[in-house]
Amino acid sequence: MFRFLKAKKNYSPDYVFISCIVLLTVFGLVMLSSASSDLGKLKFNDTFYYLKHQLIYGLTLGIAGFLTTFLIHYRFWQKLAFPLLLLSVLSLILVFTPLGFSHSGANRWLNLGPLSVQPAEFLKLTFIIYLSAWLSPSASLGTGSKKGKGLVRQKNLFSGYLPFLIISGVIAFLILIQPSTTTVAIIMAAGLLVYFVSGARLSFVLGTILLGLTCLALVVFITPYRFERVETYFKTLIGSQSIDSQAQGYHLDKAKMAIGSGGVFGVGFGKSTTKFKYLPEPIGDSIFAVIAEEFGFIGSIILIGTFLTLFIRGIIIAKKSRDQFAALTTTGFVSIIAIQTFIHIAANSGILPLTGVPLPFISYGGTSLAIFLTMAGIIGNISRYT
Repeated sequence: MFRFLKAKKNYSPDYVFISCIVLLTVFGLVMLSSASSDLGKLKFNDTFYYLKHQLIYGLTLGIAGFLTTFLIHYRFWQKLAFPLLLLSVLSLILVFTPLGFSHSGANRWLNLGPLSVQPAEFLKLTFIIYLSAWLSPSASLGTGSKKGKGLVRQKNLFSGYLPFLIISGVIAFLILIQPSTTTVAIIMAAGLLVYFVSGARLSFVLGTILLGLTCLALVVFITPYRFERVETYFKTLIGSQSIDSQAQGYHLDKAKMAIGSGGVFGVGFGKSTTKFKYLPEPIGDSIFAVIAEEFGFIGSIILIGTFLTLFIRGIIIAKKSRDQFAALTTTGFVSIIAIQTFIHIAANSGILPLTGVPLPFISYGGTSLAIFLTMAGIIGNISRYT
């Protein structure tokens, strides 16, 4: 590891990208203190319970992950790509053992003493690193590949496309049965973007999209609660009067009410009434609605603009990268953040069916914050060598 700490040619990191990360993380903690105050007081008699939990188990680990990956040369992670993926897949399986525990009918967490972690969040990091390493020209991941094979994997059906489908399918299945449909969609969409950018045949990419949409439609159709969410979305879209706003349409109705209540300038920090009385999951799946209510249209646009600046700088870093692993890794991480951000905001606004996905760097969740900050550290390190 110490060899990778020595920079061969060290440039200045992308300070705009890092500034966006800092701003989003600080703003996330500020918003969490507002969105969680009433909930913390009610459940634990501690107004700052959720904020303190996020600081200890999210921010502390996140800063450690950011600094570690920022200081160690990114190629170090290329060499660990396969073991990291294997460990992540194993942890997905462990959630169905006594080490795992369920919450609200979902088996997504591992209990590790004082910590509870979501293995699917680690896949956002390790799957992208593995794919980027596997598709790079110098790939040698202990899977029977030879140096240089990464150059042709993107074009070859048997040595490239089918293994890509198999690996993606196994991971998707393990996350789906937790269940966590949106996480599957985010990881697979980002993985497909990495595969496409690496130079894959367009027919492979289009075939994967068709296959993915077919499987998703089948999963939604055979799962009542998923089907109800999609049905509610389309009924809302056409203005159907058959939606019960106190039942299946309740969450979306209250999220849109909170956003509308904010007006242009918002009701003021900490003054949201919807977050406590009406809005489900105000510290996680619905935190954008709380932001829109308290800071209004202007505040929402500034937040979206910060995310947009982050995405653009990430794309610039990827384009400037001089080796494929760095470019693909940056593309994958930025795609994960961008897709998840869009889904969260769109779901709260009624543009997409309502789904449980946190807003990156903002929503409550220690594992999520730590993973996104670790991603940011790797991208920051890549920007030092471009």
